[in-house]
Amino acid sequence: MTSPRIGLALGGGGARGLSHIPVLQAFDELGIKPHAISGASIGAIMGAAYASGLSGLEIETVALDTFGERNKVLSSLWQLRPRKWSQMFSGSLIQFDPMTVLDLFVSKHLPDDFADLGIPLAVIAADYYSCSEVVLDTGPLLPAIAASIAIPAVFRPIERDGKVLIDGGVVNPLPFDALTKTCDLIVAVDVVGAPVPREGKVLPSAFDSLFGASQILMQTITREKLKSRHPDLLLRPADDSVKVLDFFQTRTILENAAPLKELAKHEIEKLLKMADTGSFHNSNTRQQ
Repeated sequence: MTSPRIGLALGGGGARGLSHIPVLQAFDELGIKPHAISGASIGAIMGAAYASGLSGLEIETVALDTFGERNKVLSSLWQLRPRKWSQMFSGSLIQFDPMTVLDLFVSKHLPDDFADLGIPLAVIAADYYSCSEVVLDTGPLLPAIAASIAIPAVFRPIERDGKVLIDGGVVNPLPFDALTKTCDLIVAVDVVGAPVPREGKVLPSAFDSLFGASQILMQTITREKLKSRHPDLLLRPADDSVKVLDFFQTRTILENAAPLKELAKHEIEKLLKMADTGSFHNSNTRQQ
């Protein structure tokens, strides 16, 4: 009997998306290769890295190397600032080009095209003007990821195929429904989190309000979707105080998310055993 084909959905959530890494390590230690992967926002980056052949441990090493030296990262970001005042401001906010950010931090770890990935990948973006979800799974890889991570107010939108695309998390922050129908089982990892107050403050700043509102939106979308559709296994890291752009806390995020690896291994093994014995029923979704 062949093993069930597992689809893996990696959700959006900014820096909390580093919590995807222990789940990827769980797949490695179980010796299981996902049949397909879908990802939104930070989940698109993690999904692309894993689908390209990097192990969970290698992705962790890249994350620590990338964000381990604060001054080095800040220096790199300063070099990426727009050179013209007319490009620097959109409304009243400075926005980065997501393609140049990806070129600096992750492009050397990823292939050029979806066709070069070892695992099929679906990347989620939002069509800004049609207010609709776009699933990208063919063609150049980096522009698709750039569209998926284009968080409003942080990154400029991406133009692709006549569409203006922004962060996939605003339309489908947990894209398990974007996985191919050939998947027998679906594991989804929700890393959105919730707004948290800063120490000594009750009211959020304008910046915190912007990202907190995005988290509330994504939480609402996922909650409504789960009323009618369910992954076979839903994993979430423990609640924490990590904010959307807290990438300088990479080491702490990974340490706090470490228990998710053993939990994922245990629950995936349980899923496979139930599927093997025929006692599995999709309606009995287990949420962790």
